Amino acid sequence: MKQTWRWFGPDDPVKLAHVRQAGATGIVSALHHINDGRAWPGDEIAKRKAEIEQAGLTWSVVESIIVHEEIKTRTGRYRDWIENYKQSIRAVARAGIRTVCYNFMAITDWTRTDLDFAMPHGGTALRFDAVDFCAYDVLVLKRAGAEADHPPERVEAARWRLAKKSESALATLEQNLIGWVPAREFIFDRDSFRRALDVYRDISLEDFRDNLFAFLREIVPVAEEVGVRMAIHPDDPPFPIFGLPRVVSTAADARKLLDACRSPSNGLTLCAGSYGANAANDLVAMAKEFAPDIHFAHLRNVTKEPDGSFHEAEHLEGDTNMVRLVAALMREEARRKAEGRTDWQIPMRPDHGHAIVDDIGKKVNPGYSCIGRLKGLAELRGIMRSFETFGIPGEASR
Repeated sequence: MKQTWRWFGPDDPVKLAHVRQAGATGIVSALHHINDGRAWPGDEIAKRKAEIEQAGLTWSVVESIIVHEEIKTRTGRYRDWIENYKQSIRAVARAGIRTVCYNFMAITDWTRTDLDFAMPHGGTALRFDAVDFCAYDVLVLKRAGAEADHPPERVEAARWRLAKKSESALATLEQNLIGWVPAREFIFDRDSFRRALDVYRDISLEDFRDNLFAFLREIVPVAEEVGVRMAIHPDDPPFPIFGLPRVVSTAADARKLLDACRSPSNGLTLCAGSYGANAANDLVAMAKEFAPDIHFAHLRNVTKEPDGSFHEAEHLEGDTNMVRLVAALMREEARRKAEGRTDWQIPMRPDHGHAIVDDIGKKVNPGYSCIGRLKGLAELRGIMRSFETFGIPGEASR
């Protein structure tokens, strides 16, 4: 598999030289300073690409060209934003970048309640605490109808939890939930977040899914024309939050998406951590079923908890059998190679590493510390190297 690394541009605390030392060869990045729905200028793409190549690396995947909120709601200037998106796809294709990862999450990007959850080994991880989330949603944000979206026992636990939280702990929780996401230029406060939620008040789950499919029907033909493979990232977490519709959370969602617009340019990012946080998903089975349509992989692991919480686990621990998952992806690569495809490699990146060793206490983008991801990449590389050396286990041996 093509070993890649998420890099947030020149301001990223992890430098391109560090990425090369980690052993990755590809970069996953975007024009994070043009993150508001504008079309990406060719000269800015060329500048970023040259910077990456001067470090001895390749810009392998664009993650992400932002999908403007008005596209998701089919309101306001959504037609203009779609045309801008088409221009951006054409521009990255002219630069030779053929894989675009994107998401269709309403308002939020990936969401966690805790960015520094203490792990037994002394480092920290990302965590989604269902009770803390409920406390904020029901008792702080006071979203209309929120209490009905949580089990009664969770609401009761949330009342108890909130009563014991300090003002500073509550402020941190709010910042984590609505005020911070890496590579996002805008932030919300409580009032602006409520206003953003109001836009979705009359958009049902099926309405939102229809909006995604309408977007695909316009974008995918352009991607086909210029040889780009679109790879949608699943919802994170893969279940409803803040009453917002979620349409890329399960295997059934993925089937509907692929059936809505059958094309080599309409595919998936198999994020093992995002899909893996939903107990209904079998990641290895999904890798087998959707193998031809997987254009990108985020290899990370989570440990789910009985109350709906989860935290980021070590890459080879957690609830997903990473060895079997990598085997399924590499088996698909072998099939593509046998077909004579020049793009047979599936780019992968280690995702959401723990903060460990010298990264503890440093300024890092939470989830994107250097050493935790380096450790994860080394572990994943070991799996891949063993399969390259001794062969990929067949169906009978699984």
